[in-house]
Amino acid sequence: MTIKQKRRNDQYNPKRELLQEYLYILLGSAIVAIAFNLFLLPNKVASGGVSGISTIFVTLFGWEPAYVQWAFNIPLFTAGVILLGRLYGIKTLIGTLFLPFVVYLTRNMEPATLDPLLGALFGGVGVGIGLGLAFRGNASTGGTDLAAQIVHKFTGLSLGTCVAIIDGMIVVAAAFVFDLEGGLYALIGLFVTSKTIDLVQVGFGYSKMAIIITNKQDEISQVILRKIDRGVTRLSAVGGYTDDERPILMCVVDQTEFFKLKQLVKSIDASAFVVVMDASEVVGKGFKRV
Repeated sequence: MTIKQKRRNDQYNPKRELLQEYLYILLGSAIVAIAFNLFLLPNKVASGGVSGISTIFVTLFGWEPAYVQWAFNIPLFTAGVILLGRLYGIKTLIGTLFLPFVVYLTRNMEPATLDPLLGALFGGVGVGIGLGLAFRGNASTGGTDLAAQIVHKFTGLSLGTCVAIIDGMIVVAAAFVFDLEGGLYALIGLFVTSKTIDLVQVGFGYSKMAIIITNKQDEISQVILRKIDRGVTRLSAVGGYTDDERPILMCVVDQTEFFKLKQLVKSIDASAFVVVMDASEVVGKGFKRV
């Protein structure tokens, strides 16, 4: 393969990107549906979302969960398109329809466990993985996500608050329909889901971003470039007390490289002021590819 061919292959391909997004949505929806039937529904864990509502309705009325999910998802999607515009478009419609379809197809699967705690934990992980993949496909599986966006638009509340309110109401309803213990299991499932979504979105590899304030910026920049092989960015700043111009160095390193960075800075300027922050996702040369 020539260098020119390799560069051409590395270039952004819109069609391949779009296909990948659709695969994310389908795979994510399928994982959510299977986790629902294997872990959440058998243990009556209503951990938010339309799947949680369907779990409550199964207990109260014996209705088929897939039908309940379609009954909520389709009107919510229609309302979302009317009130919010084509926010997610065809991709969210696919998730909205495909997830209940897989729930229906896998409705006779044997439960993986009948322990409510294990059901909440592993069901939360499964749902989190599935939703995280759907979000990576620039879509959602519809349901209460769209309801939260509608409430957000007309109330002015933050989107996170709207999601918390709606899912919280479902968890409270689960506590009334089942018992307080059932509500607590639902809360555990909801918490695990949110954390798993974060992991799918940003991965396990947390990096460190260091802000270094020093009078020896040239020496420190060179030693970082040579001995850690990381880039350094210079930012212009003004001291709040002295009103003097003072360059700031910004550097992002892996966690494994952070201790070495501290040692190098200290060896050159023991009085350097260093601020360290977690960088949950770093995209670019030397880190994760776009």
